[in-house]
Amino acid sequence: MDVKLNVTLLTLGGFAELHKYRYLYFVVIFTLYILILCFNSTIVCLIWTHKNLHEPMYIFIAALLINSVLYSMIIYPKLLSDVLSEKQTISYPLCLFQGFTYYASAGSEFLLLAAMSYDRYVSICKPLQYPVIMNRITIYVFLILAWLIPAFETAVSVVLYFNVKLCSFTLTGIFCNNSIYKLQCVPSVAISIYGVVTLINIALLPLLFILFTYIRILRISYHCCRETRRKALKTCLPHLLVLINFSCFIVFDSVIIRLDSDLL
Repeated sequence: MDVKLNVTLLTLGGFAELHKYRYLYFVVIFTLYILILCFNSTIVCLIWTHKNLHEPMYIFIAALLINSVLYSMIIYPKLLSDVLSEKQTISYPLCLFQGFTYYASAGSEFLLLAAMSYDRYVSICKPLQYPVIMNRITIYVFLILAWLIPAFETAVSVVLYFNVKLCSFTLTGIFCNNSIYKLQCVPSVAISIYGVVTLINIALLPLLFILFTYIRILRISYHCCRETRRKALKTCLPHLLVLINFSCFIVFDSVIIRLDSDLL
């Protein structure tokens, strides 16, 4: 542990063989970072400037892309700096802030995907009521809740972590995530229980809601004409693929890392 001005520094231990491929890693990560910023920002601007795209689905897509941009702006600059540094360290408060951004963003992704699934459900299953149900106020409420709920619940977790005593100062990853749990001298029961509750609230419940809405969509579409079934499949399949990929990633982060699996 390095101590300077009473600031606890953590070592990021996930940079394997960095000295051999330092500049290659930097170019790859920097290119990916620029592509994420340019691609997502361009689509958000297109949705913003074209009034014919001011529909609930496109607004939720823009919110997802903004989420990705904000997350990238927190993670990638520090990652690029670490790649070029001889020692990869991060202060404990900044590490907690990274973790807060990471999990608040992940929770927002699930809630925004849930809002998108509800939008598709109303559009396909209740088309006549769609303009009334998915009005501007409903959209604003969904967006505000999708960002505030995960931020609030993750902030409580950060407060709990801020007061724990650390006995280890080396993280197993390249940025701060659930691996902070393994740095505690004594595992906190309160943090463990609250982590499970948060995971249920901002990941599991939205996931179950999404699955419920798509099961309803498929059941109703099955009894409709072929064109309706084709539209439902075209609309829902990409959404489900994104959901499956993102869910697998979150399961790995929340379960495997927490249990200190031999996969790491």
